[in-house]
Amino acid sequence: MPETAAIPVSPASSASTSAGSPDSAAPSTPWWTVHIDGSALPNPGRMALGAVLVSPAGACHTVSQDTHRTGCNNEAEVLALLAALAVLRTQQAQHARVYSDSSILVEQLTLAKPKPVVRLTPLYDQARAAVRQFAGVTLHWVPRHRNQQADALARAALQLPGAVPAPLAVKRKP
Repeated sequence: MPETAAIPVSPASSASTSAGSPDSAAPSTPWWTVHIDGSALPNPGRMALGAVLVSPAGACHTVSQDTHRTGCNNEAEVLALLAALAVLRTQQAQHARVYSDSSILVEQLTLAKPKPVVRLTPLYDQARAAVRQFAGVTLHWVPRHRNQQADALARAALQLPGAVPAPLAVKRKP
């Protein structure tokens, strides 16, 4: 999967319209930037999630949460997306660019006919429904090294070594 390839997943950003695309959106369209990650230890095992959400104004919100459930890393990735979308709803966000290092999550939510993951189908369906509540959401795959903050937040929720996130550096647009 190409690094950070933009893949629209919500109705407003479908191929039939460019209105929801972050590249074609009017400058005043407020797009959030979201990095998500899920962890399971062992895999399968205890699950936790992390997310870094940056508002269009540059305000940073973080999520570091133990799910108090057991499951696999792919399940934890979907739960991280759902948690991030819930925060976006509380902030009345309408548009988001979501970055994940899970190629399976990106494929499940963006391909017209993804290879079924039977055990997780209901969870992926829930994620698709949650995404549809927004005017525009794009999902991007990024390599793990470009998702370190979200990973550290997920690991911190599991109280794993090396889980202390580095200070967040938020880039503001001029």
